[in-house]
Amino acid sequence: MKRIYAREEFCLGCRLCEIQCLVRHSKSKKIIKAFRQERDQITPGVMVESAGHVTFAMQCRHCDSAPCLEACITGAMHRDPKTGAVLCDADRCVGCWMCVMTCPAGAVRRGKDQKAASKCDLCAGDKTPVCVLNCPNEAIVYEER
Repeated sequence: MKRIYAREEFCLGCRLCEIQCLVRHSKSKKIIKAFRQERDQITPGVMVESAGHVTFAMQCRHCDSAPCLEACITGAMHRDPKTGAVLCDADRCVGCWMCVMTCPAGAVRRGKDQKAASKCDLCAGDKTPVCVLNCPNEAIVYEER
């Protein structure tokens, strides 16, 4: 399965990955509208972490043995049979936050609505996630390892 990997030695901390993820998951798909009108309703699936001079994009690792899948009491966290991606069905999520507590990467978060978990969905339906396509330094890659 293809996965997203961060290469922190190339990351500038520009946060374009977060911006593109926000726009991709917005209703309007327009950058200005997404920021002005929809920003409070969307939790990007990627977040830029920094410590001193080191920055890197952090998103779900879509683990082979994903603790969030085991911890989910409703089955909202599930693996897509076609892509192998770990996804969250917001309609089934009850907000117990067990997935948040068990994620070893800290990549599952409470959604902005505080009702369902939010995480990277690998831009479901797209060939390549937008964070990868729009990283100016190629600090995020999408590949098999």
